[in-house]
Amino acid sequence: MSATTVSLPYGNTTLDVSIENEHLQSILRSGLQEYDPQVSSEALVRNALENPIGSLRLKDLAADKQNIVIIASDHTRPVPSRIIMPLMLEEIRKGNPDADITILIATGLHRTTTREELADKFGPEI
Repeated sequence: MSATTVSLPYGNTTLDVSIENEHLQSILRSGLQEYDPQVSSEALVRNALENPIGSLRLKDLAADKQNIVIIASDHTRPVPSRIIMPLMLEEIRKGNPDADITILIATGLHRTTTREELADKFGPEI
């Protein structure tokens, strides 16, 4: 039997998984590596925060709220939280500088994220 090796994103790296070809129907690839947005990641996120689709801006949603919870992915997800989170917090603070903000790490069934992994994912200032 022959097998195909598939690389799956995991944190800052990948996990290689070997799947027997008889159990493999197809492989769907995102094309993310070929995507060229023509602007920086920060500019993309800032534009999305300033121009949400079908919703008020975070600054407007945060106005007059005492407690705000942001749910963020854990260390196993390749999400650019180091870029996204500071801009989200900035946007929320524009609408409510005094809100008590909690960041909840959604680990699901994964182990608890270490302090070092949190600093790597969100930046040491977060």
